[in-house]
Amino acid sequence: MSQGKDAKTRRARLTLAGLGVLAAAVLIGGGYGVAVLLHDDGGGTPAAGAPASTAPSAHPSGSASPSGSGDVSKTPETGPKMRLFKPTGHADGVATGFKYSAIDAASAAVYWWEEYAWLDDQKARQQLEAMASPDAAGYVDQEVSKVRKLREQVGLPSSGGTTSSVTFTTTVQAVHVTSLPVEGEKPGAVVEVWMSYDRYATGPDGAPDKEPLKDELTSVILRWQGDRWRLTNQPNYVKHSHTPVSYLPDSPYAWRDGWRQVIRED
Repeated sequence: MSQGKDAKTRRARLTLAGLGVLAAAVLIGGGYGVAVLLHDDGGGTPAAGAPASTAPSAHPSGSASPSGSGDVSKTPETGPKMRLFKPTGHADGVATGFKYSAIDAASAAVYWWEEYAWLDDQKARQQLEAMASPDAAGYVDQEVSKVRKLREQVGLPSSGGTTSSVTFTTTVQAVHVTSLPVEGEKPGAVVEVWMSYDRYATGPDGAPDKEPLKDELTSVILRWQGDRWRLTNQPNYVKHSHTPVSYLPDSPYAWRDGWRQVIRED
């Protein structure tokens, strides 16, 4: 895929083919929403990085976020937005060219998650092999297994690609970025990024999704390795994982804890 086309489709547009008996019944019934296909539990989205099985707590708490401010006059909706950096290239389905900074790490995480082939195990493996740290033993197989289980849940063969029946789009709305204090790593070299995202479908007729997934959460841990950010799930990094407060766009506590809405360069 060309860089120009990738830039236009950075909010990954993935397609669903051969939905099988379960999903075909949903389509015939007129509802092809993501929530319907994933049984309304939001659990069909594979975590792309460190375990994100625990949702952020619903009350304010101490944060390892670099925000460090007691300011409660702003919210993620009203406060300054985080402007993501654009990738300078794409390789193996992964955005590349991000530098060594917290915002670059957040940008890499967002582009990764929006472009991740969460319903195509073959494409997902290609992306994971390009993005995962070589030190994260078993990580690629673990995540590909999650994709295959999801395919089975919606009535697809466990392994396979996609075609142009129904298109899915993932859009990250906000991020929470934390530099993890890992012994032996230089400051800022290991970063955890939580993301609040929406995922919706577009049917063959172009009609909007009637039941999109909204306000979903996932997290990744990224390590600066060589000249790029790479996904890792190594225990010595995961043990420093920080669970932020809940993301709510109108919450001053979410702002104070470090949640920032994102905007993209044109």
